[in-house]
Amino acid sequence: MNITFQGHSCFTAELGEHRLIIDPFLSGNPIAKQKPDEVVCDYIIITHGHGDHVGDALAIARNNDATIISNFEIVTYAQQNGIEKAHPMHIGGAHDFPFGRVKFTIAHHGSTLTTDDGLIPLGNPMGVLITSNGKTLYHSGDTGIFLDMKLIGEMHPIDTALLPIGDNFTMGIDDAVKAAEFLNAKVTIPMHYNTFDLLNQDANEFIEKLARKGLQAHVLNVGDSYEF
Repeated sequence: MNITFQGHSCFTAELGEHRLIIDPFLSGNPIAKQKPDEVVCDYIIITHGHGDHVGDALAIARNNDATIISNFEIVTYAQQNGIEKAHPMHIGGAHDFPFGRVKFTIAHHGSTLTTDDGLIPLGNPMGVLITSNGKTLYHSGDTGIFLDMKLIGEMHPIDTALLPIGDNFTMGIDDAVKAAEFLNAKVTIPMHYNTFDLLNQDANEFIEKLARKGLQAHVLNVGDSYEF
C-alpha cells in the first residue's frame, strides 16, 4: 500500500491496480498542490460531511466515473446530485471491494455540509479501516480521543494510523499521542494541522513525544508518499 499526503486530511492511496482518495479537500485548501482535475482514482472515501472533507468528491467522481464510499446520508446526497456509483455503509459495518476491505468506525465530531441554503445534516462522522494485501490503514477522520481506539487497535492490527493533531476542532498533540498509544499502530502519521492558522501545530513535537513512548511516527509534507 502506498499513500500520498495531499494536505489537511486528504490522502491518495495506491492499492495494487486500484487508486482511491480519502476526504478530497483540494479546492480551497491553501496547502494542497494537486488540483481536482488531476486526480485519477477508482474510489472516493468520505469520513464525514464537513466541506473540508467532502471537498471535491462529486467533481472527482464525475471526472473518473469513480465510486463514492461513505455513510448512507452522504451517499444519498451524492446520488441526489447526479452521482450514479456510490456505496452506502455505516459505523461498524464492513464490505469487501475489489481493492480490499473497508470498515467504518466511530469518530467524535460533527457532520454537516454548509450550503447556500443552510446546513445539511449528513449522518454521523466516521473513521475508516482499509485492509488490502495484508496491510491495514486507519484514517480516524476528524475526532477527539476516545477509549474505543484501544479496542480498534486490538481487533484490527494497524500498520499505519492517520491521526489529526490540529487541536481546536479535533485532538491536539497530547491527546493524539495517547490515541496512538491506544491504537498501537506500527507507524502513525499526523494530519489535519497547519492548513489554516487556527490549526497551527509543530508535527515534530508529536513525533518526539511518540518516540518517548517507544512508538514510531513519520511526518509527511504535502506531496510526500509512504509505502508499507
